Amino acid sequence: MTPSDPAEANETIEIAGVRVAPGERAVVRVPVAQRLVAGEVEIPGCIVHGRRPGPRLFVSAALHGDEINGTEIVRRLLSLPILKRLRGTLVAVPVVNVYGFVAQERYLPDRRDLNRSFPGSPRGSLAARIAHTFLTTFVHGSTHGIDLHTGAIHRTNLPQIRARLASPGVEAMARAFGTPVILNATLRPGSLRHSASEQGIPILVYEAGEALRFDELSIRAGLRGILAVMRHLDMLPPGRPHRPAPSAVISHHSVWVRAPETGILSTRLRLGATIEKKAVLGTISDPLGQSEKPIRSPVEGVLIGRTHLPLANEGDALFHIATFERLESVVEEVETFREDLELDPLEDEITGLRGTA
Repeated sequence: MTPSDPAEANETIEIAGVRVAPGERAVVRVPVAQRLVAGEVEIPGCIVHGRRPGPRLFVSAALHGDEINGTEIVRRLLSLPILKRLRGTLVAVPVVNVYGFVAQERYLPDRRDLNRSFPGSPRGSLAARIAHTFLTTFVHGSTHGIDLHTGAIHRTNLPQIRARLASPGVEAMARAFGTPVILNATLRPGSLRHSASEQGIPILVYEAGEALRFDELSIRAGLRGILAVMRHLDMLPPGRPHRPAPSAVISHHSVWVRAPETGILSTRLRLGATIEKKAVLGTISDPLGQSEKPIRSPVEGVLIGRTHLPLANEGDALFHIATFERLESVVEEVETFREDLELDPLEDEITGLRGTA
């Protein structure tokens, strides 16, 4: 069939009162609350509606206001010429927690975690109202979803996918995304992932980088991953052939290693490092240098997250280690992943000149 064939023509859709015809894009701004002084707080979104029918994918970022890597991923995604050849609909929301984003904070003014407030309520707390508005406006009607996150403040994450792999269609999406590590994570009540899954929407959470920082590798990996998922869903034409994407290895368990006592943390571990059981991850010392206590790993695995703070209180989470049945393979995939991102400039997506409909 050709794009002009009526059987292949898409239909006009309406989101937040804005009608978007096939082949067009539109910006929507959804009011969620009044400001203290004047005006409204609005969630911004961009709807890219393809000429031909296909899935509706929502991509959201900054659900936690300080997790800004995802905002840059969405910005770059929306600038790609390849979207002119989109099948279906892309619903892109670069900033969900507008309050936190502006204040450079994780939470909302009521100190609630937006990602523990779903499905929300139009008459509940501020967090509940924003969750309800976002869910009903942008998520309802979607067939698939990708939610972009980073580590918390002063923590960084190796690029990874977190998903409930038993949900229909999720594992295939997770493998298509192309990170070296997939965490098979249970659904947490109150999260966007839980609410979307309850509606039968396959959803991935992409975790990479650190709050309040742009990390180029994490941004490029996220952009490439979203495009790979869109190709997997036949929303975009195939890209140019390049080195195979990492063969993701699934982890069913991970542990946080915590500070045994208060002190100064010293470590040279980098994300993706192989960790042997009982290996020294770092040391905790007192400021006078009179004592130094090693921190040992309780498991064998790969370092997927760590703190950046050199000062630690007893019980602080310091190192996040994922365990695997085939440790050797994931180590190889992490290195391939890094090398591939350094070599592949995403030329086909940037130019929009390659690939066929």
